[in-house]
Amino acid sequence: MNKKFVNFIIKRYLRFDRKHPFIYISFILAFLGIMTGVATLMIAMGIMNGMDKEFEKKLKVMNYPITVYSSLVNVDDTLLHRLEKKFPNFKYSPYIESSAVIQKSSLYGVMLYGVDFKKEAGINYIFKNAIKDIKKPGLFDVVVGSRLFGDLGIVKGEKVIMIFSKMTPLGFGISPILKKVKVVSYFKSGLIAYDKGIAYMNINGLKRILHQNYYSGIHIWSPNPFKDIEKIKKAVPPGVGVIGWWQQNGNFFAALKMEKRALFLVLMLIIIVAALNIISSLLMMIMSKRKEIALMLSLGASNREIKSIFLKLGTLIGLMGITFGAIIGGIGIWILKTFDIIKLPADVYGVSRLPIDLSPVDFGLIILGAFVIVILSSIYPAVKAGKTDVLETLRYE
Repeated sequence: MNKKFVNFIIKRYLRFDRKHPFIYISFILAFLGIMTGVATLMIAMGIMNGMDKEFEKKLKVMNYPITVYSSLVNVDDTLLHRLEKKFPNFKYSPYIESSAVIQKSSLYGVMLYGVDFKKEAGINYIFKNAIKDIKKPGLFDVVVGSRLFGDLGIVKGEKVIMIFSKMTPLGFGISPILKKVKVVSYFKSGLIAYDKGIAYMNINGLKRILHQNYYSGIHIWSPNPFKDIEKIKKAVPPGVGVIGWWQQNGNFFAALKMEKRALFLVLMLIIIVAALNIISSLLMMIMSKRKEIALMLSLGASNREIKSIFLKLGTLIGLMGITFGAIIGGIGIWILKTFDIIKLPADVYGVSRLPIDLSPVDFGLIILGAFVIVILSSIYPAVKAGKTDVLETLRYE
């Protein structure tokens, strides 16, 4: 195949033809469509990845990498010491879980966790930020979410009445346990459900209130929770439950993954529609250049060279669209990352700025998908051009 001949014809066909201007307008529209599709896909997938990682980050902190919990067998200090001895590089925070109601001007239900403030701060940076000014927590000190703190309308250090779900005998009946506790601080997770419905209390104080000597469970941080969870399952006795954060939110992340795939396929349709312009443009060019194609074949050009001309012509237009689309998409992502153009309600999304994080895998899939579509859209016109009947074309045209 004569590459110089093929490249010469491609350069000639890329020039504007006054007799057939619509062909070149179609080429420009195809170029713009592919460019727009690639840029849109990059920005959209970057936003999806950014939001997914932000939600994952929040859920990891509040749900913890691995949780060992009381099931058929209670979790106690013996099990905690065994795990600490066997896996010294892990971080542990035993907790007691209880539902409670805070009484102020109104009643506010919360999920209360009794924790060791120091150990909890070691695996929960949100809680760590909340207690950074507290040197020595009191026995009945409580840390609530920022939304609940605002609803209570109190100041740090103010006492409120907490009503526990556990009942205590009173005369001939039973009564819920009431205790005055001190709200010493508040945390801000960025997720309204947590900031309004979760509270932390000194575990020693909650033990005394509930008269409970065992733990509801142990929150564990590990370097690689996906692998370490199997080690922990083997280390705990039968009847003790072990669960990872990804298992607690499996349906949520499955929905996010499905949404991401659907968005990718829908936006890829933009590139497919643009590729149809490549097909129509090449077919129109073949029809308008039938005489030239026939003459080239009669003068010694091979069918392979004719096919290569139109295959490379369509591919070149597509690659230009992909290249400029990638550049524009990259610039768009940089602008959205650098400048605070789009503001989000932090109490709804957990972040005030639009998070964008385009992964190399997604970028590669976008470029590869667009390239495959461009190649496929150029094959049929190229084959059609190679099947031109020389004798019939020269005789009648």
